[in-house]
Amino acid sequence: MTERAYIGLGSNLASPADQLDQALRSLATLPATRLADVSSFYASDPLGPADQPRYVNAVAALDTDLPPIDLLDALQAIEHAQGRVRERRWGARTLDLDIILYGDRLIDEPRLRVPHYHLQARAFVLYPLADVAPAGLRLADGRFLSDLLAQCPFEGLERLEALSPQR
Repeated sequence: MTERAYIGLGSNLASPADQLDQALRSLATLPATRLADVSSFYASDPLGPADQPRYVNAVAALDTDLPPIDLLDALQAIEHAQGRVRERRWGARTLDLDIILYGDRLIDEPRLRVPHYHLQARAFVLYPLADVAPAGLRLADGRFLSDLLAQCPFEGLERLEALSPQR
């Protein structure tokens, strides 16, 4: 059964907007998956160590028949192909791909937690998600995206219109 999954994208190394563009091209080639929409790109301050460049973030909407763990494996393969190295928690990276939402499922497994952990405190995820999510989106845990946005100010974000994909 096809599910709508929302994927968070982030990069702050090796031409971050280009990294996101390449990741989007890779997402569009995943088996049993269609890239349905992409948010604007946003610049954001780093979460965690401050001794790193600003990030470029976006959210992609996928319609997929891949089970959640298979999708996670595919995302991690894309990260690896684009040079992702996990040196320190919340450190600089060429690419980070996270499953933010997967249909109306609550997932709490050792490798995957959906809705994504701390979603409510991450403006760099919420605002791009709002670009591509339907109005009135209700998360599987019962929270509304509009409520999360109201509690998470647009601070430290900058919409990058010139770098954003054509929608």
